[in-house]
Amino acid sequence: MREDNQLLVLTHLSQLLTYITGFGGLIVPLIIWLTQKDKVFKMDEHGKKIVNFQISMFIYAILSIPAIILIGLGFLMLIVIGVIAFVFPIINAIKASNGEVTNYPLSITFIK
Repeated sequence: MREDNQLLVLTHLSQLLTYITGFGGLIVPLIIWLTQKDKVFKMDEHGKKIVNFQISMFIYAILSIPAIILIGLGFLMLIVIGVIAFVFPIINAIKASNGEVTNYPLSITFIK
């Protein structure tokens, strides 16, 4: 098993593809994680956190849609979700490049 902080950084930053393609932010990190989790040191840990975070953000975005219709706070929720989903992959990419522990807020643990 090799240590590859650059691939960990790339995996975190690949989440930003959501802003370009609309869906690549989950698919690309998922593919990298599944193909490299047994080859790169700490990839399994980082990959699980990333996938859990992406699924959580998707669920929160879906839940904000009824909030737009019912109480009007859904737009604010979507903005907050968008900011969190943009900022934390960058922060965690920097942490991964320095070998520090990463953390995603509001992340539900689906994959342990």
